[in-house]
Amino acid sequence: RRSGAPYTLSPSELTASTMVTSAAIAQRLNRLEERGLVSRTKNTSDGRAKRVALTAEGLALVERALPDHLKTEVGILGGLSPQERDLLAGLLARIEATLDQQ
Repeated sequence: RRSGAPYTLSPSELTASTMVTSAAIAQRLNRLEERGLVSRTKNTSDGRAKRVALTAEGLALVERALPDHLKTEVGILGGLSPQERDLLAGLLARIEATLDQQ
């Protein structure tokens, strides 16, 4: 959903953005596809690769869950000042960059 319309990513992009193994992503995608929440299609620029997209049902589920998710996020970060949130975001970005180099 965060990728924006048309809400598609490759399995590799999902792996990178979630910081879990490719095997874990594959298992999750299999279960989500079985439930009708995502679909996998061929990548038009690389026939060997796949693109993962939310189905209409998957997008509807995300839209229903998002308000609660955001409320939880606000609650977790609510005790931080805007400056502290910026500092946290910067530190997390540095950690992510370190992980990307490994």
